[in-house]
Amino acid sequence: MTRRVVVTGMGLVSPLGNDLQTAFKRLHTYENAVRVMDSLANIRGLHTHLAAPITDFEIPPHYTRKVLRTMGPVSIMAVYASECALNDANIALDSDILTSGRTGVAYGSSFGSSESILDFFSMLSTNEVGPITSFSYLKMMPQTTAVNLSLYFKTTGRIIPSGTACTSGSLAIGYAYEAIKYGTQDLMIAGGADEFDVTQVAVFDTLYATSTKNDTPKLTPAPFDKSRDGLVIGSGAGTLILEEYGHAVARGAKIYAEIIGFASNTDGTHATNPNRETMARCMQLALNDANIAPDQIGYICLHGTGTTHGDIAESNATQLIFGPNTPASSLKSYVGHTLGACGALESIWSIQMMRNKWFAPTLNLNSLDENCGNLDYIMYTGREIDTQYVMNNNFAFGGINTSLIFTKGESK
Repeated sequence: MTRRVVVTGMGLVSPLGNDLQTAFKRLHTYENAVRVMDSLANIRGLHTHLAAPITDFEIPPHYTRKVLRTMGPVSIMAVYASECALNDANIALDSDILTSGRTGVAYGSSFGSSESILDFFSMLSTNEVGPITSFSYLKMMPQTTAVNLSLYFKTTGRIIPSGTACTSGSLAIGYAYEAIKYGTQDLMIAGGADEFDVTQVAVFDTLYATSTKNDTPKLTPAPFDKSRDGLVIGSGAGTLILEEYGHAVARGAKIYAEIIGFASNTDGTHATNPNRETMARCMQLALNDANIAPDQIGYICLHGTGTTHGDIAESNATQLIFGPNTPASSLKSYVGHTLGACGALESIWSIQMMRNKWFAPTLNLNSLDENCGNLDYIMYTGREIDTQYVMNNNFAFGGINTSLIFTKGESK
């Protein structure tokens, strides 16, 4: 027997703002958060100077030195977003719910904090221990977000780190959903985060996958548009509190949405070139898990990075399953590619859009690339849609595919 899984709290740190309402309202302005970064312009050989950074986040004063000693920026954002999500779910930080063993953590990032990575490996070139401390590894390790969340909230249940690049957040949410669905946990803190770092920009820049519209930052990224020239790196964190339905009802929790479908698979063909057939299969598997038909999905949150191969493969894969009539858009046109955070942030915004019956367009999509799939792209302005089901899709290096399906929850 499987159990229902609902979303009872959400929190975020994003280029659009660091609380749910501020960030959601920014979607209505039809203006992205992309800007020119001096830190990029000063690096020789780097083609892009663009990013969508976090600009107004300050470390809360109650995060003591003792608390922060194991955290780099990525973990700090993850903990803050999760603390906001728990507050939103009306779960006190000293609640027995968190320490009972029935609450777990599923969280991911592309990798740990880069400053600590630099400190840790500096001795390879200097032959000196230098700045390494006993906490350096805890800040740089791939499971740093999940571990720091467990330490901060004193959870004793399952811990599921996810380090799968652009699907880190969505895969963590999916695994958290399964942990509750199949009875091993009652509540999960789930999501993903990534801090801004020039090395992450360089990874995509060396692949010629970054936008170089350095003089017109508001005009990029432009997912699916024939004039698009690549992605823009963003940063942030997003957390969803997932809870077994009966557990949520018993404590009188508000319910934002219910997760009814999840799937993940791999292409098995190439590390960086996506495979539309396996991407489409992932979407179908999520529909099978939800036991609904494609035409019941009222909106698809596309991964939509603004890269040539990614946009073409994803849009054609989506057309294979849904045909041309399901409304769809890419929220990366607002905040760039937030890597490990994107699956969580886009899930949060998909839920908010579904509840508000308003869906944001893809910015900078003015003339569709003829090689992209025939979809009902939301363009220019938002669209009012009353739907019971939305899908959020994410895809990552290594050929990792994820698909999540949400339906409207019963809110108090």
